[in-house]
Amino acid sequence: MYYAVRHFTRYRYSRPVWQSVMEVRMHPRSEHMQRCFTFQLSVSPRARIFAYSDHLGNHVHHFDIPASHGHLTIVADALIEVDPPINLPATLGVEAWQELDEMIEREDYWDMLRPSHFARPSPELDELAKEFGAHYRDGRDPLELLLLLNKSVYNSFQYKKQSTSVDSPIEDALRSRQGVCQDFAHIMIALIRNLRIPCRYVSGYLYHDTSHLDRSAEGATHAWLEALLPGLGWIGFDPTNNLLAGERHIRTAIGRDYADEIGRAHV
Repeated sequence: MYYAVRHFTRYRYSRPVWQSVMEVRMHPRSEHMQRCFTFQLSVSPRARIFAYSDHLGNHVHHFDIPASHGHLTIVADALIEVDPPINLPATLGVEAWQELDEMIEREDYWDMLRPSHFARPSPELDELAKEFGAHYRDGRDPLELLLLLNKSVYNSFQYKKQSTSVDSPIEDALRSRQGVCQDFAHIMIALIRNLRIPCRYVSGYLYHDTSHLDRSAEGATHAWLEALLPGLGWIGFDPTNNLLAGERHIRTAIGRDYADEIGRAHV
């Protein structure tokens, strides 16, 4: 599937500001089943834009506007191709837990296993894990357990826009049982890491069409997660919509959680 994506962001200030320093992660990644053919970033007022790749392979653009201005507009255009996902097996078998532990011992997945700023343990999270029957490794294999968590978060939480903010801790959503895609991704990441499965946050876009009844908002950015499974690699789970990440999911950046990927602005 081919996609043409335009990401439009506008800041309006109540009074002129003297300087803006901005860092954004809007350039879709090219790896696995996704390829970004073209990408263009423009800003107004005009500025010289610099780019680099961070330690996770995300494309980062940054710029400085050192003059007085009352607004800032950022427009990102990209052309992307996304292939259909691989077919997952019905089960990995209980021996997959040992294979996963051996993978963790051989390679460095420490950042995606330990608690992070937004995906961290709490008494509320422990209660949720017990409610879902996912507070320890049991007779189910890792894939079975992840599919259960994906469905359980979807069924147990109401999607409600503006019920939380970008810097809300997961406890807010855990107590109210409502939130948005960012909250659901962080909750599931924290649950998965407690089971010693490497897990990472993914930001991007979800293509909406009439054949899918998605809860996430059309025309907005989206968030989901990827977990590492033996023999399969990084597999995407979308607890907001109870989906496996597939041909409609367009990846722009990965990180431990939202704190790694937020566009950082200083005015």
